[in-house]
Amino acid sequence: MAKSALLKSSIGKKYWMALTGLFLCLFLVGHLAGNLQLIFGTDLQFNQYAYFMTSNPAVKILSYVTYFSILFHAVDGIMLTIQNKKARPIGYVKNNAASNSTWQSRNMAVLGTLLLVFIATHMVNFWAKMHFSHMPLQQQEVNFQPMPGMDLKAQGINTTTGGMVYKIDQEGKEIYFDKVEGELDVRNNKEFYTKGTDIKFAEGYKDLYKITIEFFKDPTYGLVFTIFYVFSMVVLAFHLMHGFASAFQSLGANNPKYNGLINGLGKFFAIVVPLLFAIIPIYIHFIK
Repeated sequence: MAKSALLKSSIGKKYWMALTGLFLCLFLVGHLAGNLQLIFGTDLQFNQYAYFMTSNPAVKILSYVTYFSILFHAVDGIMLTIQNKKARPIGYVKNNAASNSTWQSRNMAVLGTLLLVFIATHMVNFWAKMHFSHMPLQQQEVNFQPMPGMDLKAQGINTTTGGMVYKIDQEGKEIYFDKVEGELDVRNNKEFYTKGTDIKFAEGYKDLYKITIEFFKDPTYGLVFTIFYVFSMVVLAFHLMHGFASAFQSLGANNPKYNGLINGLGKFFAIVVPLLFAIIPIYIHFIK
């Protein structure tokens, strides 16, 4: 009975809405830290981050929790909106909503729907490509000195035509290739096998960095994509402006002694995090 009330009551829905919302705030911080490497890091660092996010077992578990939280948060929000409307099918005779609540609090359902559209678009453009599509391999252009006894031609590498750029790191452990998709199979996002065999040839990384840069710098649609992403971050800012502090209130953290701190932290988070996310596509399109 308690379990049923926790899932079906308005209070229960707000409780779960708060928990999933705060978890997604933590996800935003981690995702932002990785994406900022597009500005402050190198292509190798960003591709290593992308590989880590798609291969580490612990991160995979957190990813599934994130997917569930997004869906649950969205469905729970829709159910809460419907439940609230059913609770008062006839509106107040005199209703001055602007004096009793903020614009974002009255439009959380609309903001959430717009964010859901953005998330779906974002996953199609990047997440799905990283997991399922055929991506270019990372290119590292460096001076290469073969190790003693290494026969590059026997391994199918033409060192005179310049048809391939490659690198062995300082410890001689990893090789990065470009323009070899037709000759090698890529497995686990970083392992290269001789095509049609189980012979491991080398290791490298799918070039999500290149995909991201080309997406926002596309001559035809790059500006449209950039504007769409910036607009989505404005939507996220308004959603967080109400949702962050509201989550703590739903969990019972409603104390005059701490409300000012929570509200201030919520406004800071709602401005800074979306702003930094928005700066990334702007920087890529106009500066990089």
